[in-house]
Amino acid sequence: MRSVSFTVNGVAHELELEPRELLVYVLRERLGLTGTVVGCDTSSCGACTVLLDGESVKACTILGVQADGAAITTIEGLAENGSLHPLQELFHEHHALQCGYCTSGMVLAAVSLLAENPSPTSDEIRHALEGNICRCTGYQNIVDAIEAAAR
Repeated sequence: MRSVSFTVNGVAHELELEPRELLVYVLRERLGLTGTVVGCDTSSCGACTVLLDGESVKACTILGVQADGAAITTIEGLAENGSLHPLQELFHEHHALQCGYCTSGMVLAAVSLLAENPSPTSDEIRHALEGNICRCTGYQNIVDAIEAAAR
């Protein structure tokens, strides 16, 4: 076991983790943050995307011990004062979700993209989302929502 400390959604946590525990399971099972979805366990789908020190990462590719000292944001951490994040609102307004399985990963990948590039082109948005798979909606409404956020 290793002692690890990190901040998740603004809350400090100190945990004893086995070195082999994946961050996605630490978030879901140890901290109860089930908005971080386990999709494929192969890093192909992006449903487990979180922000690690502001960068989007797939939580199934990071060991919990690797997050020691980091600031992590999950989908639960985007809302402020009970209100959805503007990007979450735009996903809703633009019908950029259907079953919702990929949505948290898509939103967090988009938050990271817009932090790095506040005015992305449609092609840049599509490129940034290449690691996130949606099996229901297609991608046009997702791209539309992100373009609206950029405006």
